[in-house]
Amino acid sequence: MKTVLEISVIKYDEEKECIIKALDELQNFCKITGGYELSNPTSRFGWTFFKIWLRPNLLFCINEKFADMIKKSKGYKSEEKFSRFISDFFESRGCNVKLKLVEA
Repeated sequence: MKTVLEISVIKYDEEKECIIKALDELQNFCKITGGYELSNPTSRFGWTFFKIWLRPNLLFCINEKFADMIKKSKGYKSEEKFSRFISDFFESRGCNVKLKLVEA
């Protein structure tokens, strides 16, 4: 099963590049390839929306390697903490995105 993140951005081309760099950094850290997939974007009201599917091997590695940071993230449920961690990770890499975990 894949974990799905819904991403909302204003500047799609810039932010997509930033997100890919951040995800590639996570993949390199985990020593895996093909750990995620991006959907085609749709635009409405000045925002562009798309989804990121995280494959189980990348998700497992992120949860394992960053367990302490995820645990300290805001939220009550583990899904909320993971979503906040990923959002903060993207932000720390200069990505200006809104993120929501829609399926896990």
